[in-house]
Amino acid sequence: MNIKPLAPVWLFDLDNTLHNASHAIFPAMVLKMNAYMARVLGDGVTPASAEEISATRARYWKRYGATLLGLVRHHGVDAAHFLRETHDLPELEAMIRHERGLGQLLRRLPGRKILLTNAPREYARKVVGHMGIGRHFDGQVTIESMWVHRRLRPKPSRVMLRRLMRREGMDPRRCILVEDTLENLRSAHALGMRTVWVTQYLPNPGKKPAWLDVKVKSVKKLK
Repeated sequence: MNIKPLAPVWLFDLDNTLHNASHAIFPAMVLKMNAYMARVLGDGVTPASAEEISATRARYWKRYGATLLGLVRHHGVDAAHFLRETHDLPELEAMIRHERGLGQLLRRLPGRKILLTNAPREYARKVVGHMGIGRHFDGQVTIESMWVHRRLRPKPSRVMLRRLMRREGMDPRRCILVEDTLENLRSAHALGMRTVWVTQYLPNPGKKPAWLDVKVKSVKKLK
């Protein structure tokens, strides 16, 4: 009797994985984030300095894995408001740079495909729609769906990933996370997922870590 192996579940990151966010989108977002943080960290009259903003960003990124989490926990920032303000890019579609043939790639890969991004829903919808690949995903998990026990838990949160696995009825051993960020991949690996590191849009990616399954330049190298 032939028993077919279970099809995999592909979890795709969005920014700098499926498209080149570093080209124009991230620089524009950084300007908006800096302006937002200048107001939040300022004294109500004088905005915070560039040095204070940079130091705060680095500190929160190191501690929480996301600047937003530090702003929420220590400054009472409303996450939804921050995301709307920083992802409001009127020229977004003109900023998107991506490879051709992503639709064919996603159609060819066996198994389910789920978008898993720390970006907000409306931004992800616009980017995926512009690239014409939305129909190839069975689901889209954005940062709005990453609340666990009333706390925002975006990638690389293992708590969030475990909850996602339970909610979707997925076995981590069948899942493959395709990402540009090593910390996110490390969390997935710790839970038993397979990991693919996409480096095409990273300036100096470095060597493949020993624990990582696969390192590829482009998602089009996936099989």
